[in-house]
Amino acid sequence: MCGIVGYIGTKTATDVLISGLEKLEYRGYDSAGLATIWEDKIHCIRAKGKLYNLKEKLTGQETPAPIGIGHTRWATHGKPEEYNAHPHLDAAGRVAVVQNGIIENYRELREELKTKGYEFVSDTDTEVIPHLIADLLSSGEPKKSSSGSPFLEAVRQAVNKLQGAFAIAVICADHPNELIVARQQAPISIGLGQGEFLCASDTPALISHTQAVVTLENGEMARLTHLGVEVYDFAGDRLNKVPRILNWSPALVEKQVFKHFMLKEIHEQPSVIRSCLETYLNPEWDEKNLSLISPIKLKLSESFWENIEQVSILACGTSWHAGLIGKYLLEQLADLPTNVQYASETRYAPSPLRPNTLIIGVTQSGETADTLAALAMEQQRRAGKPKNYAAKLLGITNRTESSIANVVHQVIDIRAGIEIGVAATKTFVSQVMAFYFLALDVAWRRKTLPLERIENIINGLRQLPAQIELILATQDEYIEELAREFNDTQDFIFLGRGINFPIALEGALKLKEISYIHAEGYPAGEMKHGPIALLDDKVPVVAIAMPGSVYEKVLSNAQEAKARDARLIGVMPSSEAALEIFDDFLAVPEVDELLSPIVTVIPLQLLAYHIAAHRGLDVDQPRNLAKSVTVE
Repeated sequence: MCGIVGYIGTKTATDVLISGLEKLEYRGYDSAGLATIWEDKIHCIRAKGKLYNLKEKLTGQETPAPIGIGHTRWATHGKPEEYNAHPHLDAAGRVAVVQNGIIENYRELREELKTKGYEFVSDTDTEVIPHLIADLLSSGEPKKSSSGSPFLEAVRQAVNKLQGAFAIAVICADHPNELIVARQQAPISIGLGQGEFLCASDTPALISHTQAVVTLENGEMARLTHLGVEVYDFAGDRLNKVPRILNWSPALVEKQVFKHFMLKEIHEQPSVIRSCLETYLNPEWDEKNLSLISPIKLKLSESFWENIEQVSILACGTSWHAGLIGKYLLEQLADLPTNVQYASETRYAPSPLRPNTLIIGVTQSGETADTLAALAMEQQRRAGKPKNYAAKLLGITNRTESSIANVVHQVIDIRAGIEIGVAATKTFVSQVMAFYFLALDVAWRRKTLPLERIENIINGLRQLPAQIELILATQDEYIEELAREFNDTQDFIFLGRGINFPIALEGALKLKEISYIHAEGYPAGEMKHGPIALLDDKVPVVAIAMPGSVYEKVLSNAQEAKARDARLIGVMPSSEAALEIFDDFLAVPEVDELLSPIVTVIPLQLLAYHIAAHRGLDVDQPRNLAKSVTVE
């Protein structure tokens, strides 16, 4: 959600900023802008809509400025209009600021600044920041900090007046060789290049320039100059930070042979699952020591599992769907009562406190504001309670360096690599894989499954990458052709039962997100309790019917839909039933019902993708959506 890029070095800043913002387009945005310093002036250009609009406005106005900041904005305060786009400037045009997050006390600050004669030209909360910094600089209050920079000191004093969650980058025409960044509850990192230094709200904007990165923590700020980077806390004390080295290659943020990042990421799922299997399956677990060594190597401490009696999963969106599958696995394999809650709701209506509870936060980015806040709330409300009520917090994330690592006690890395498409695909399957590993590990510890059953499940997990490759090889072209028939469709229904009900929800969500078709997922047995009234020959029904405990029931529910003239699409292995009952079917391999979500979700991802692509929509950056929702 929103994107920040800053640069100081020897290159033309505009080129670096535009390239960096392009790498952050996946975060979702509705306007863009940049500001550079050249010939003692700030040059600020902003545009509504996509980056190509900004690039058009830049034509003929480029400068060789070696310092600048850029931003892609996802509207919170104020409509997505150019006058609300970032960067925002002070009245004299000497200070420019870009911001992610929300300044909660901006109204009070705005009124205070108005009494001093400052005029505001936007509806945003951000605009108070450049006025505040300019006011501090003009008052002569900022004394030189330990860095010798009155600009840094003015920004430091300003951020201490701000309340809320924010990350900012600031430049000033009177201090043309300094770029100041600050963080409070919103991510920002600094890239250490060769003769150049960058900042960005996410690391894909940095990896084309450097793999050495310093991540700021809450309450930290940094001063970037041509000579290096200095990090301070909000009290002004100098900090020592050790860079980390990214193991990502620039190729990860390129589409390669694919038309869209989403399609590329769908095709990356076999390799992602292989990476998970290599990381978390214990090669020392075999028939000779089945009862001595855990089959899974999650590296979670033994004490973490002491006396756990129940699990609470907190998540949003696609991660919530993964959590529903996690609930099924933890209950059916490990005999652990589990509930799954929307993080955004549990913050305001939390479940009653229960002892010996493991709390799991699921967020692919590690920065989802509602999930982080819900986890922090759980920790706070358990503080001071008896020992058996103490918070045990586990995070499942794709970004182990993100904010969630500072909130939870243990982290499971889903190892999906950078996901650019806003609609989650490979991160969903890797989150589900994390729950398989977690449930198997707990089942082994609690002795709730025969060892032979654990071994059968593990053998089935090992087959999944090849089975997904088979689906992609045999179904992609067929689904692409099928998708052409739904160009004018306005509604879809997805049905599933048992462990595949969450896949019906996920299939519907994918279609809604990128094609803008209204779609709903239901437990197949619930159709006759109301939703069946929606059905006619204009409403296709997708039914997930995998052999297993609910197979015949799903087929029966599907026939109820067919009797109402709905076009029926099956997701199932090829069979006589598939040919007899379904108008179309998306064939998947026959697998253990417990493992079927990993294969049934693939054709639904492809169906959503191809319908949206045929409609000519922006698949990777659907309207109104952001990859990482970092505000409430």
